[in-house]
Amino acid sequence: MKDQYFGDINDYRKYGLLRSISRAGDFQLLVAWMLTADDGSTDGKFTSYLKEPQKWSKYDQALYYSLKEILAHNQKRRVNLIEETELLKNTEFFSNYVPDAANDRATWFSSLAEQAQSSNFVFIDPDNGLEVKSKPYGRKYSSKYLYWREVSSLWQSGKSLLIYQHFIREKRIKFIQRLLGSLSKVTAGSYVEAFSTPHVVFLMALQPKHHDSHKQIVNTVQENWAGQIHHWELTYGPVRDISL
Repeated sequence: MKDQYFGDINDYRKYGLLRSISRAGDFQLLVAWMLTADDGSTDGKFTSYLKEPQKWSKYDQALYYSLKEILAHNQKRRVNLIEETELLKNTEFFSNYVPDAANDRATWFSSLAEQAQSSNFVFIDPDNGLEVKSKPYGRKYSSKYLYWREVSSLWQSGKSLLIYQHFIREKRIKFIQRLLGSLSKVTAGSYVEAFSTPHVVFLMALQPKHHDSHKQIVNTVQENWAGQIHHWELTYGPVRDISL
């Protein structure tokens, strides 16, 4: 996550998903931004939706108008602006910048795991998503990725997980199913599913103690974000897109 993305259309959907999940279950949420430095690109400039309230406010009016007001009064975009609101209740935030170097990364993750002790659901928000072979742990730009060893550690500590993942140049159905399959293997006993938007997918693994919240999470997302957020289940036969 970069501060420059704050409040764009993807953020609106992301916060909306988090708010839906929070309302649906008895969760103590930790948001781990996985912050990296702004890069001067045009990414995150998609805020024109804030000029179209008739089209966009219906999904989550409180969130929509709060983001509109925040961006109208703050020239400097930064993620801690959401932390200063009541939009994400029962939520703590881990905002340490992610380093590249392996030793520093291990220290960063230890701090994250320590803060997560008081939470039962962790949202991890890397720039790109889960690790890729071209960016080994500890190498330059590895800070843009979440590594499976970190997923496993958080899972084994008893946390349900939601993971941000940018789409790549692979057929989306195949990509989502492949990652859900990998997530299922790393999170023994989990219920895995995904929520996709036009540009990203959010992978979710629910601890056994949270399996009962599954239907309510899906129903809450469906009620609020029809047409914007799509639900996917892990399938081993024909792929099923549970579109809203």
